[in-house]
Amino acid sequence: MGEFVRLEVKDGVGTIRLDRPPMNALNTQVQEELRAAATAATADAGVRAVIVYGGEKVFAAGADIKEMADMSYVDMAERAADLSSALGAIARIPKPVVAAITGYALGGGCELALACDWRIVATDAKLGQPEIKLGIIPGAGGTQRLARLVGPARAKDLVMTGRMVDAEEALRIGLADRVVPAAEVYDAALAYVQPFLTGPVQALRAAKAAVDGGLDMDLTSGLAWESQLFAALFATDDRREGMAAFVAKRKPDFTGR
Repeated sequence: MGEFVRLEVKDGVGTIRLDRPPMNALNTQVQEELRAAATAATADAGVRAVIVYGGEKVFAAGADIKEMADMSYVDMAERAADLSSALGAIARIPKPVVAAITGYALGGGCELALACDWRIVATDAKLGQPEIKLGIIPGAGGTQRLARLVGPARAKDLVMTGRMVDAEEALRIGLADRVVPAAEVYDAALAYVQPFLTGPVQALRAAKAAVDGGLDMDLTSGLAWESQLFAALFATDDRREGMAAFVAKRKPDFTGR
């Protein structure tokens, strides 16, 4: 697909693979190639789940600071929304998305991981939002998704100190969902998504939309949103199949319709 980002599809799993040595720095080209890969993964009905992976050595060590160093306020004001929306395209993939993290996930790399539904982290990985040390703050979701994930106090700690956390602390505070040896990260992510590959596509899509959409609403609005999505699933073939299989005490055969 792109020079530095490609979508590899195999057996229902779409792997969005970053490959910009040495550290997968997120420059403008990588940003737009991530957007294109997210769009392709969304459109491909053969993709039932997605893994975002930077390779065996590093997930993504941040934005390309050399590219940003000479930018003015006007320059960045024009680019900032595109950077945020590119990672937002990952977050909006209406399918289960897992980040498989090796090495470093820092700055924009951590924000990319935050845009995923879950994070499987190598035992020796480091995660963080070190932008404060450059005199700036995260600009692609780091102050917003991180706070929603680990709570505002912990998010302020990470953002305002710029410190890195290891895998153990990431797991403890909810930034990581599973920690495995570095050599097993991709395989662990692959195992994690297996149940989704034969699951009810429309219900999985609705579950993600309900949780993500509800976080931006008050409770009353969120409950109404949930009810709407819940009722809509009664128009699907998979709902009929799932309930028929339950009554017949057999395994459902979901078709995604």
